[in-house]
Amino acid sequence: MERQTSLSSPGIQTGSPVGTVDALGQSEIFLEFQERLSRVAPINRPVLLIGERGTGKELAASRLHFLSNRWQGPLVALNCSALSPSLIESELFGYEKGAFTGAERRRTGRFEAADGGTLFLDEIGNIPMEVQEKILRVVEYGVFERVGSSVSIEMDVRIIAATNADPAALAVEGRFKQDLLDRLSFEVLFLPSLRERKEDVLLLANHFAGRMAFELGRDEIPEFSDEAIAALESYSWPGNVRELKNVVERAVYRSDSSLITEIVFDPFRSSQAEHRFLKGEGPMVETDRPSMEELMQKPFKEAIRELEVCLLRKTLKDAKYNQKKAAKLLGLTYHQFRGLYRRYSKEI
Repeated sequence: MERQTSLSSPGIQTGSPVGTVDALGQSEIFLEFQERLSRVAPINRPVLLIGERGTGKELAASRLHFLSNRWQGPLVALNCSALSPSLIESELFGYEKGAFTGAERRRTGRFEAADGGTLFLDEIGNIPMEVQEKILRVVEYGVFERVGSSVSIEMDVRIIAATNADPAALAVEGRFKQDLLDRLSFEVLFLPSLRERKEDVLLLANHFAGRMAFELGRDEIPEFSDEAIAALESYSWPGNVRELKNVVERAVYRSDSSLITEIVFDPFRSSQAEHRFLKGEGPMVETDRPSMEELMQKPFKEAIRELEVCLLRKTLKDAKYNQKKAAKLLGLTYHQFRGLYRRYSKEI
């Protein structure tokens, strides 16, 4: 069998120390997660990471690699959701010259590039069933063939997989091989959402604010007003740590002083954007509509008012501002619609 050594390839990280990325937290659930991660890191077995978008699955994979005995080997990543199903196989296993139209030379895949190190497969739920078969063979026997070749290549790769879906449900639905899921889940780590880490929100916010101020060349360390802190701690953070980072960096950038008083969670709903729409200078985009998370955080009457205004705006636009047609679309009589319209005429 042919034995391959590590080769340079897109997506390879070979020297990123654990401390260069953000893994901050003091909440009990976060510390428990880090303890479990540290415990399984030295074990040369696959690990499955499950968590919402923005919870830090790529960061967790990086820590697993650099805390393992493979830390001097390559860490190779492949986002399976970023590729079409027809491309995933050749990206993972490489191909021989002439294997298909456009294959003008041999190309090594991510498995070969990760030899002696770790392969991180992000969003594994998007991998086609036929490719899952080949991955299962690599996990079980440590060998595979390039696309267009019958020569077996021997590998020494640790697989870390991640998904924001329910892999067990995918297996029940026949969209993921149960045998492969069993082999990839030697250990399953569930990344806590930021909603479960309320104690970490301000700690992370201060960290991101300090880094942004340094990047902007500012001397003073940013501080958050009481109102800003209350807003940060009461928000549900559907985008988790990634969203928090964006929100805080935006707040620091927009502030003219070191005291941060204004927090903008959705830049598309800024007062300027709403003003342009109300004056007819620009279209309303999807993000102008309140999310369910936003509505649930508001008092009942305020949430109802905002929802009614949003429905009136959208329906009027769909009806090309024909009020009788808009009333029909909403299932209201014309007089009922006119009553709502008069109530919110200054906001529509």
